[in-house]
Formats: sequence, C-alpha cells, structure tokens
Amino acid sequence: MNPRPIDYNSKPILIFWETTKACDLACKHCRASALLEGLPDEMNIDESLRFVEQVKDFGPPYPVLILTGGDIMKKKGLEQILKRAKELGIPASMSPSATPLLNEEAFEMMKKYGVKSLSLSLDGASSDTHDWLRGYIGTFERTVDLARRIISEGFTLQINTTVFKKNVNELPKLLKILLDTKVKTWEVFSLIKTGRGIDREDLDPEAYEDVFNYMEFASRYGISIRTVEAPFFRRILLQREATPYEGGDLYRRLVEDTIRLLGNPGARPKGHTSQTRDGKGIIFVAHNGDVNPSGFLPIKLGNVKEKSIIEIYRNNETLIRLRDSRNFKGRCGACEYSDICGGSRSRAYSYYGDIFEEDPRCVYVPEAMKALNSAK
Repeated sequence: MNPRPIDYNSKPILIFWETTKACDLACKHCRASALLEGLPDEMNIDESLRFVEQVKDFGPPYPVLILTGGDIMKKKGLEQILKRAKELGIPASMSPSATPLLNEEAFEMMKKYGVKSLSLSLDGASSDTHDWLRGYIGTFERTVDLARRIISEGFTLQINTTVFKKNVNELPKLLKILLDTKVKTWEVFSLIKTGRGIDREDLDPEAYEDVFNYMEFASRYGISIRTVEAPFFRRILLQREATPYEGGDLYRRLVEDTIRLLGNPGARPKGHTSQTRDGKGIIFVAHNGDVNPSGFLPIKLGNVKEKSIIEIYRNNETLIRLRDSRNFKGRCGACEYSDICGGSRSRAYSYYGDIFEEDPRCVYVPEAMKALNSAK
C-alpha cells in the first residue's frame, strides 16, 4: 500500500459540502434528514462564494470540493458557485439526487464549468428495494437511466450504495447492473445511526465481515470499490493478499450468486486503499457552515463563516487527535492496522458517545490482544 504524497495534517484531499438540506426525495437512511426547502440558516450565495475562496488557501493540489445535499440541484446560486470554483482552479464533483432537476440544462451547466465526475445512489437491484428506501416509486428506473445518460455525456460516474439487511442479498445483481452500465467506481456505505438512519436494518459484525470480503471479491470483476464508514475494508484487502477468506454463509452465497451471473472473476482486486478517515484527509462542511469531521460525525469543530476552513482543519485540537490513531481505545487502539484503518469514528460515536472508542462493527481481534490473552 503506497500512501498518497499529501500530508493529511496539512490538507484534506476531499471536502464534502452539504450545500443545502433541500431535496424532493424522502430517503429512509438520509444522513441530512433532507427537507423540501432549505433551512433559514443555509449559507447564502455570498457566504458560499467566500467559502469556496477559502479552499484555494490550501494550495495546489487543491482538495476536491464535493457538492452534496440534500440535492445539490436545489442549491440557490449553484451556477455562481461552480463558476467561482472553475475560476480558482478548484476541482468540483457533484452528488445530485435522481430527480427531474437532473436534466439537459443541468448537464450543460456542469460541462460549462468543468465538472467531470458525478455520483448517484443506487441501493438495490430492483425497484422494490430502491424505491422503498428512497420514498418514491419510479426512482430506481430513473436512476439507472440517468446512470447511462451521465456516462454517455462523458462524465465519470460513481454509484453509491448503502448496505443493509433488505438489500444485502441483491449485491450480486446490483454488481451486474453496474458492470452492464459501465460504471467504473462503486462506493459502498455502511449504516450509521444519524439523521434518518434506519438502525433496525443494520448488519451485525459477522455480516459486515462477509460483505466487505465479498467486496474484495467483487472488485476482481474490474470495478474499483471504495467504502464509507467501513475502513476495515483496507485491513481486509491486506489480509486477502496473504490468505484466502473462508467466510460465513452470507459470503459464500454472495460469491456463488455472482459467479452464476458473471462467471469467474479476474485475479487482481481493485479495492481502494487511501488511508483517510473521518477528519483525516476528509472534512465535512454543513449547509450552515458548521465543520464536522465527516457527514456522519456531528461534532462541531467551527464554522467557515467565522473561521477559515484552513485554520479549522489544521489547528482544531479534536481533529489533531483524530488523525493520530494512538489516541484510539479498545481494539482500534491496539490494532496493527490502526493507521490505515482506525475504525469508523462515526460509528464509535453513535454507539458510545466517544469518538475515540473502538468500532463496534469490526470483528477483528488485534495480534497484540491475542498474544495478551494467550499469556493469561
């Protein structure tokens, strides 16, 4: 694993900006608890442009500014924001919702201002699952149609999928849809108890271990796989370089279904191994300017209307501690994979109210703990 030549204490590589909470969908797992209209404290256009200008002070190579929501297409002044980012040379990516607002006019605006990559959410291999989660009938078909359209327009497309009990057995069919649509990147989320997070649908630790080992297998079909709030995927990638995974019933079923649909995979995985985590290499800016370590970790570190994103990212004491895995507790603190993984800080906070606790959805027992237990 080769670390990126960027000092994560100095700058992030990704800035997620929740430009608005406004969205016409009603997703059951929505982190933002999105609304039909933006909230009164949403950053206005002048405040938004000043924030974009702050990003330039990180210096080149600039972090990628990922415009999210809610639905980014409902952000007032969006064209001015994209125009300013292009003028400053700041790369911008967009994560719109699959609604009629994502249309020909929207694509033309994106091209005009140099947006090269988009992401869409697809959380099932059928309308029964995806539309159930998204809250509107027809969203599945619209999302698949938009995926084809986005790729045909020349954009790079990433598909985001949240894994939960209702859709976990659909992953092989979903993989086939992505490959048939020529999607290059699949970003797989695990549930965090925040916003409208559907806690009862969360997987147990053993199921997560099966799912993300399956993702290593799935990446052998030529699709690059990244994870959100499942950094133990990086530990899994390293383990699979040395030893195969026996797995549980869920893993074996997913693999068998995939081979039946797609045949045997290639030899080399395409798992994403960047050593980032909440507050380390990534940072989140909310609709009102509040800065959090990530969108799933609602701890206020400052506000970009009052203090520069540069100063907050580099000097906030909580962020400094988060970027040092020696501060982690329990298994995460003892783990030999603590720096490249470190566990989900968001999940630790959602379970224990402590951002430094161990990740309760990781099954791995560190070698140091095994040795200690053997010595007793």
